[in-house]
Amino acid sequence: MPPPTSATEYTARHLSVLEGLEAVRKRPAMYIGSTDQRGLMHCLWEIVDNAVDEALEGFCDSIEVVLHPDHSAEVRDNGRGVPVDDVPELGLSGVEVVYTKLHAGGKFGGSSYTSSGGLHGVGASVVNALSARMDVEVDRNGVTHYMAFRRGEPGSFDDSKEKVPGSPFTPFTVSSNLEKIGKVPKKRTGTRVRFWADFQIFPKTVDFDVEALKDRARQTTFLVPGLSITVTDQRTDEPFSETFISEGGIVDYVNFLAKDASVTDTWKITGEGTYLEMVQVQDPKTGHLSPQEIERTCEVEIALRWGIGYDTVVKSFVNIIATPVGGTHIQGFDAALLKTLRTEIQANSRRLKLNTKDQRVEKDDCMAGMTAIVTVRLPEPEFEGQTKEALGTAAVRSIVSNVMSEGLTQRLRSKKRDDKAQTMGLLEKIVGEMRARVAARMHKEITRRKNALETSSLPSKLADCRSDEVDRSELFIVEGDSALGTAKAARSSDFQALLPIRGKILNVQKASTADMLANAECAAIIQVIGAGSGRSFDVEQARYGKVIFMTDADVDGAHIRTLLLTLFFRYMRPMIEAGRVYAAVPPLHRIEVSAQGRKPREYRYTYSETELHEELAALARTGRNYKEPIQRYKGLGEMDADQLAETTMDPQHRTLRRITIEDEAALEQAQDIFELLMGSTVAPRKEFIVQGATSISRDAIDA
Repeated sequence: MPPPTSATEYTARHLSVLEGLEAVRKRPAMYIGSTDQRGLMHCLWEIVDNAVDEALEGFCDSIEVVLHPDHSAEVRDNGRGVPVDDVPELGLSGVEVVYTKLHAGGKFGGSSYTSSGGLHGVGASVVNALSARMDVEVDRNGVTHYMAFRRGEPGSFDDSKEKVPGSPFTPFTVSSNLEKIGKVPKKRTGTRVRFWADFQIFPKTVDFDVEALKDRARQTTFLVPGLSITVTDQRTDEPFSETFISEGGIVDYVNFLAKDASVTDTWKITGEGTYLEMVQVQDPKTGHLSPQEIERTCEVEIALRWGIGYDTVVKSFVNIIATPVGGTHIQGFDAALLKTLRTEIQANSRRLKLNTKDQRVEKDDCMAGMTAIVTVRLPEPEFEGQTKEALGTAAVRSIVSNVMSEGLTQRLRSKKRDDKAQTMGLLEKIVGEMRARVAARMHKEITRRKNALETSSLPSKLADCRSDEVDRSELFIVEGDSALGTAKAARSSDFQALLPIRGKILNVQKASTADMLANAECAAIIQVIGAGSGRSFDVEQARYGKVIFMTDADVDGAHIRTLLLTLFFRYMRPMIEAGRVYAAVPPLHRIEVSAQGRKPREYRYTYSETELHEELAALARTGRNYKEPIQRYKGLGEMDADQLAETTMDPQHRTLRRITIEDEAALEQAQDIFELLMGSTVAPRKEFIVQGATSISRDAIDA
């Protein structure tokens, strides 16, 4: 139809009406979000979720998803199978109605599904409309029924050569034909759906993401305990298959997601509530819709725990459908969490040493280090859009809030010894996060460098550098005031700053955030770096390009270095991830080599006992003499300024060890090691020490 040439020619004849699946093909993004890989995966989720809905009703315990080499995907389940008898009002089989008619299915208020993810009745039919081909097989009544579709239209393919979307296709004209292609045992039921994405809709470069599929399968098995989902990828030279199953439900899910050491156990909170909802119900006699008020039941299940970290992970689901944008259930969860914890903190204000100057805790303080799963199940929830990214049912907010408030309060006020200890640890962590947030805001208000026109609130013991170039500047954290004097003379004050610490700082792996902030040495380090701490840490605000731990080369120095590293790993981890944290390597020995002939006297430094013996052997081979006894440095304070500069501080000659975290696996390993060596659980550390005792040489101990 040609477009109108002017506004006066724009009349009703220029309007077009898209009916049925034509509307889906014309505007696919309205139904699947986009036509890239995300949209293609959404098509697969729609078919998988139909199978999972059968599992939710207790009729299915096994699902298999197969990615074929020909860019097709297949979903198999052992549920009841799509109905194969005719729908009375339409005269079409249930299979054809489900896969070709929008807003059709068994999830519109009938008794077939009490809680389901597919509520709009467009999932399967939309996937069919956007598929170049879809094959559906249903096992029911001892027979395997089959129907094929091309872009949503039922018909038959001639697969005598090969089974591909381009096979000759004959659409049904007079009536549809649900073929019977085989026999199965009468008790065997299930559905198998295989579809080929239509490259008229999706780019040819788009394919299924097997990693996302495995993540979704794992997630679903956590949400439906006892359900087995097998993911098979046949697209590679070496096909693989992986099966997921969970018996512990969302508690296992929280434990799987949480990577840090725990402050609390994983707590599970369950409950339900009812609400009235006005719905349109179809009259079986007239076929018309009429309003009717129905009482709905909403089941709530929440699992949550707090860890020593500060990252927050909250995942929400409605009838096992993920709602990444949240919705009313998350609003209720957040409100109850904040209100309940504020009440408990106020009730324990004396034990937490709160004063009138302290501000109220905020949601971010409460959620620091929290991992939570929030699930609700209810009939016919209202989603915002077909992609179901947010729940819109208003009544769910108060139900979730009430369940969460009652369950969390009961847990926090438990009289059991372990529960009381965990509660106090949690409240201390939250108060510590509040104080860290306030301190971070104050740090940002302090200028990054002091100048002649303003004062600085930086610690007085900091010997700062003159340069304001962050990439070039270095902060040396020095062990003890004795080493500070030598380091001041040895440093280049243009770009090297010094901060002395007194002995061993607090072990922050055991201590709460509040205790860490109350520790003078830890607070000074955080203040000097100037980028905050914990979840509020902003590496872009760090005042120095390098932070270097400069401690004595003995057991105590190694311990102090470990404590410093624990502080940075817990509260300033982005500095480590950015490769900006180093350990200085001071020498252990100085060899004074005597002059010989034209060769002048020289000094050689070694950094281990092995290196010392190798150096002495090399001198013996060349006939060089050295002065006895060889100087053994017990600490940095024993060095002269020129010796310290040459061996440890001068960038031209020094050796630094960079502290790095290479990948996620290394991060998890580091977390485990810190918890083992520095955590509050003694037994594993004792076992580690006992096992490693035999590998320690008594002569190597510097006592």
